[in-house]
Amino acid sequence: MGPAGEQVGIVRIDDALRLAEESDLDLVEVAPMAKPPVCKLMDYGKFKYEAALKARESRKNQAHTVIKEMKLRPKIDPHDYGTKKGHIERFLKAGDKVKVTIMFRGREQSRPELGFRLLARLAEDIGDLGVVESAPKQDGRNMIMVIAPTRRKVDARPGDQNIEE
Repeated sequence: MGPAGEQVGIVRIDDALRLAEESDLDLVEVAPMAKPPVCKLMDYGKFKYEAALKARESRKNQAHTVIKEMKLRPKIDPHDYGTKKGHIERFLKAGDKVKVTIMFRGREQSRPELGFRLLARLAEDIGDLGVVESAPKQDGRNMIMVIAPTRRKVDARPGDQNIEE
């Protein structure tokens, strides 16, 4: 292919390299797996720069998933539970996932049902903001559950809340 994208046709490598040198361009292999391989006369530096721009642009449009973590104990005070629940609600409204960890110590490890009950209560309390992505499971001394927001992060921008009159 020529520098303007026009079809030159099937050309020997020697001739193609000579054409590239005469027009002060590079011979770049665009489709190596094609029969015959497709090459194009272009400025390779400019090609690399434009490819980097496209890659940067596509990365900018990706949604970044952030996982926030909240640690609780099985015998948490009701006020402390309310505070932690408020933090979890704030994280979910911001569009972040939340990993809730219940830490067991000593004899608490023999009563995992306390952790299951606490996580079930938490999931029920924040049911309108998030959904349980991974169910509670015991992991050594900890019990872990992941809650994902019901709205995606791009939808959860501040000021987008519906105002009813």
